Amino acid sequence: MNPQRNEIQDLQTAYRTCPFCESTCGLEITLQGGRAVSVKGDKDDVFSKGYLCPKGAALAGLHYDPDRLRRPLIKKNGRFVEVGWDEAFAAVESGLAPLMEKYGRDAVAAYVGNPCAHTMAGALCLRPFFKALGSRNIFSASTVDQIPKHVSSGLMFGNPGTIPVPDIDRTHFLLILGADPLVSNGSLATAPDWPGRLRALKQRGARLVVVDPRTSETAKLAHEHLPMKPGGDPFLLMSLIRVLFDEDRANPGRLSDHMTGVDAVRELCKPFSPEAVEKRTGIDPALVYRTARALAAAPSAAVYGRMGTSTVEFGTLANWLVDVLNILTGNLDRAGGAMFPTPAHMPRRSRPGGKGWILGRWKSRVKGLREVMGELPVCTLCDEIESPGKGQVRALITVASNPVIALPNSNRVDRALAGLDFMVSVDFYLNASTRHAHVILPPTGPLSTAQYDFAFYNLSIRNIANYSPPVLPKPHDEMDKWEILYGLAMIFSGHGASADITQMDDAIISMMVGGAAGKETSLLFGRQREILQAMKDLRGPDRMLDFMLRTGAYGDGFGLNPGGLSLSRLEEHPHGMDLGPLEERIPGILRTPSGKIDLAPEPLVRDVQRLTEAINRPESDALVLVGRRHLRTNNSWMANISSLVSGPPRCVLHVHPKDAVRLGLEDGASAVIKSRVGRVTAPVEITPDIRPGVVSLPHGWGHDLDGVRMDVARAHGGLNSNVLSDDACFDPLSNNAVLNGIPVVVSKADAVETATVHPAP
Repeated sequence: MNPQRNEIQDLQTAYRTCPFCESTCGLEITLQGGRAVSVKGDKDDVFSKGYLCPKGAALAGLHYDPDRLRRPLIKKNGRFVEVGWDEAFAAVESGLAPLMEKYGRDAVAAYVGNPCAHTMAGALCLRPFFKALGSRNIFSASTVDQIPKHVSSGLMFGNPGTIPVPDIDRTHFLLILGADPLVSNGSLATAPDWPGRLRALKQRGARLVVVDPRTSETAKLAHEHLPMKPGGDPFLLMSLIRVLFDEDRANPGRLSDHMTGVDAVRELCKPFSPEAVEKRTGIDPALVYRTARALAAAPSAAVYGRMGTSTVEFGTLANWLVDVLNILTGNLDRAGGAMFPTPAHMPRRSRPGGKGWILGRWKSRVKGLREVMGELPVCTLCDEIESPGKGQVRALITVASNPVIALPNSNRVDRALAGLDFMVSVDFYLNASTRHAHVILPPTGPLSTAQYDFAFYNLSIRNIANYSPPVLPKPHDEMDKWEILYGLAMIFSGHGASADITQMDDAIISMMVGGAAGKETSLLFGRQREILQAMKDLRGPDRMLDFMLRTGAYGDGFGLNPGGLSLSRLEEHPHGMDLGPLEERIPGILRTPSGKIDLAPEPLVRDVQRLTEAINRPESDALVLVGRRHLRTNNSWMANISSLVSGPPRCVLHVHPKDAVRLGLEDGASAVIKSRVGRVTAPVEITPDIRPGVVSLPHGWGHDLDGVRMDVARAHGGLNSNVLSDDACFDPLSNNAVLNGIPVVVSKADAVETATVHPAP
């Protein structure tokens, strides 16, 4: 760190990127006496320009949280005790090695949480960790979130990481489905200050339309809000496409030469007229016609769908159709439309074509669900733990995750984790899930580790690069997450708990450099020793990042492009580097065997039959439950910071006035919510800001459980909405869990039920 210093007051100023959400906002951190005393927005940050939400301001609160673990814990005689690192890793080896030897590698599963995407270690070190583990039972939070987008992108563009993002700063028309970026700060579309950007969009005369069953904060800002029924996204999108074809408004423009499948889509959309799907969407057909015509007529337009389009019955189809609509209106890969970033850590490729992408290289043992991107869906994790037989999961490793709170049918997850033979957790906290662990390995605090947003610069609405060295030195008796992961990998690979992790660190960078310098067609051919020598002073993720930057789209090529990007040059720009607006990348970015966009991939075409059959499905009278976010929360992993959970209770059930009258519910009183798998009791908030027939609970709550060592989170309690979500319900194409549109029965609570906020597992 090279902080600016005020000698008189002993103040120092450091800059870093916020690690809490996808916005990548710049922070200005004031230090006094070696302690962070203030966190505010960095006005000189090239991307966020001073914007900051309450989560970023709470960074020091997380770092200094007295409940955050600093030493490893081992469970002895049912109680956790602090131990040294050597003893902790030895306990991991003695607990896991016999299980792997007796039952095989698949007997050990791993579950990785959302915070991993916000760290360099999570982006770079999980793959060698998984490879060393050698298990097919890998799970992550992706299958309760965005995996449908990866599936549709992989099938269309040949790479599941090739995801177009809305060019919101230049568009003339923005259609948002299933997203509330004013509250979530956006996701799968990295952009600081969504409120300011959307207000600027309106001020320059562009139009904003939001589709959501709730009158969300973003919907309130929009020119028009379409209060669609939960799960209606693919029906609406198909009907918009049908209007484009019927009125001869489909015009892909220059993409016509780089795509196949238009005629197939034309046939597929025929059953989905706005009139035919009205009972599935709840939207007046006249509004559908008007929206389709506006999209087609706008000088530029972008359709953006997020979590609400993924965590539903037809999540993959909805995400596919978002891109189909962008393509057919000529708005994919053009300014103001949906575009592909050029991140600094990735090479720029100009030749289309490749092997394409394969879905389902193996299947889960119990239900036969397909692998996607090297992982199995979390909706079958409990099946794999509970079902006896060869390959049964007997041990679990969790990394920065809280599956008891985050996964569907949470009570079942809680029971399944309690029944494991052995569990290891890499985590800051003793939380609802890690309380089941036998060993907890806590990484160092967020101010003592470096930051570069690999995942989010792949999704940024502008090409940006920013590296943040540690603000504070790592205490000598703490470990960075990458060191912990490598320590575990050394155990899995047979080197033992006491092995030197530098062996793995050196081996990984040698493979990376050798892969580039060993190819005769590479400009780096034959320079392996020279390149390794140039990075000799770096270790871990920093060294990998330096290599990726220098061989990336803007890199110095280790001297081939003097003045190009490197880690040292990036460090000279503590407020980040603006690498310019998004540019056209088709056809070079395409990795399909044909080198073209596959507008109608066969797996998606087959699944349209299921959607077609659902048009006339009999309607149910049941209420349906949807989730919601809050600006001060981020899933379940920031619930122990007082500044973020203070204020009026947010864990309340939103109910429309008409439904409240019908059910006899009163504002502030309690209601019982039941689903097929569970029940909870929640306070009621009657509001017109939700569609009749729909109720809403926030997610990420419910921490008041025995054994949890998070005083603030326990005091604010709340209820876990995933007690109600059903692990038997998932999108069969991506196997993503259905967390929105859950059928529920809501009734007035009696006195006993009112006191029962947390149902027993």
